[in-house]
Amino acid sequence: MSAPAIHPHPLPYVGLLAERALDAVDTVVIHCTELPDLATARAYGERVLYASGTGNSGHYYIDRDGRIEEYAPPARIAHHTRGWNARSVGIELVNTGRFPDWLDSRRQAMNEPYTDAQIAALIALLHWLRGQLPQLAQIAGHEDLDHETVPASDDPALRVRRKRDPGPQFPWPRVLAAVPLTRLCAEAAQGPPV
Repeated sequence: MSAPAIHPHPLPYVGLLAERALDAVDTVVIHCTELPDLATARAYGERVLYASGTGNSGHYYIDRDGRIEEYAPPARIAHHTRGWNARSVGIELVNTGRFPDWLDSRRQAMNEPYTDAQIAALIALLHWLRGQLPQLAQIAGHEDLDHETVPASDDPALRVRRKRDPGPQFPWPRVLAAVPLTRLCAEAAQGPPV
């Protein structure tokens, strides 16, 4: 399948991300930025958080209008999902999620729907990635792979999920019907990845 319109926008530290063979990738992880817009997501992605000079970011970002930006190529290991980075590609969909009160127990609803343009772009990107990554077979949401709870910001006696993305508004049936990838369900993801 031909590539969708992908706009290269490499992170400043992309050359410091570890390299990998494309056949090492068997999973796509879907995220939502939980930020108001793509510019803010870019600013977060550029922050250096590790001694290696790198930070947290997905490989691809899809804005509400369907624009796809590549922050890191699939041949680099981006930091997007604990324990799964070496074998996965991270795709971030711009969506407010729980912003700006991510860990407030009173504000855990994720009510913004994903746009039709975003989901169409995601499906096109997934089809293209299947042609680029010979072992790509499964897909998961960040929430499927990270079940950690943390103290709530409004009341440390309460605990909330650290990651809930892409959240309840993500149209799993539509995506799974369009792309031949198997959803890695929460139960299968409980054990450590190999």
